[in-house]
Amino acid sequence: MYDLIIRQGKLINGDIIDIIVNHGRIIDIGPAVATGLNANKEINLYGHYHISAGWIDAHTHCYPQSPLYFDDPDLIGVASGVTTVVDAGSTGADDIDHFYTTARKAKTHVYAFLNIARTGIRNQNELADLTQIDDNSLQDAVKRHAGFVIGLKARMSKSVVGENGLQPLLKAKMMQQKNGLPLMVHIGNPPPNLEEIADQLVKGDIITHCFNGKPNRILDNEGDLKPAIQRAIERGIILDVGHGTESFSFRIAEQAIRSAAYPHMISSDIYQRNRMGGPVYSLAIVMNKFLSMGVSPERVLSCVTINAANFLRLPRKGRLERGFDGDITIFELKNQHIELVDAEGEVRVGTQQFIPIAAIVSGTDIVVADPIVTNRSTHNDISV
Repeated sequence: MYDLIIRQGKLINGDIIDIIVNHGRIIDIGPAVATGLNANKEINLYGHYHISAGWIDAHTHCYPQSPLYFDDPDLIGVASGVTTVVDAGSTGADDIDHFYTTARKAKTHVYAFLNIARTGIRNQNELADLTQIDDNSLQDAVKRHAGFVIGLKARMSKSVVGENGLQPLLKAKMMQQKNGLPLMVHIGNPPPNLEEIADQLVKGDIITHCFNGKPNRILDNEGDLKPAIQRAIERGIILDVGHGTESFSFRIAEQAIRSAAYPHMISSDIYQRNRMGGPVYSLAIVMNKFLSMGVSPERVLSCVTINAANFLRLPRKGRLERGFDGDITIFELKNQHIELVDAEGEVRVGTQQFIPIAAIVSGTDIVVADPIVTNRSTHNDISV
């Protein structure tokens, strides 16, 4: 008896397949492979609903005890069709132990980018005091939570670094060399200037808020990619959306896409305030914004599955293949109008949307998406 069988799920390319999951892993996948077999839990999608590897949100804030940016991992995770969330620097070395304990209670897979400030984001200017950047504490925290801490986070904007300019990033790069983890860098208002930041980054580092409309945006005044960003992309820098409350502009994203500067990862930068009051609401809504700009559903889906898994170094996630984790998102790709708003109040009307139906974690936990959380007005049932 297997743990889970999904029958007649539809891939994004239209193929109809079965999936068999046992002991948390996909053990078989393909057309009609589950014919004549039984499982403890079975879902029949009748070729109507789509399935993909579980969606991964590479930039969230889900440490519930954070004083500024916080949320419940399962509300932004499985209740929104997302099987894996990554907290982007809410915690530092001082509170990563508590976050780890809290995260283990969630159904959603939770990982963390560790803030280079030992306090995490307890206030807006955590890098204005260089004494908060303690190498020994950071390295000890990385070792204690290997596998949970999957990267480092440095917020490099004027409101965060104060008068310290580029110094926190230089310290972050030195600390990174000792553990080899990717570094996610938040860009916002200067100083330091984006060109200075980009020139310090190497292959595998991540620029988040890549389509913000602030002075430190990736485009010049003519709408072309800044040379420093073009060089960074050629070196292997990752562009991450990190929508957030103030960090996504339709205008900038549209111009970048016209220059073939597509995002490598689509993430939400979600927390309670922008989940409930917008403009984020859910990862699905952010994905829909890219559909509205003419990005193909296949490319959008890759940005929250295989790309995210590769760039975050999550080796058994992001693919529907034998041996990979039994993390699966069930969704509709519906031809339906939707009004979408960016962080600057600009509106676009999309004609197609991803609508999450359910999240399956490790082939055991099956959570039907909450229509309120995912900003949906209707609900469709699946039989389990």
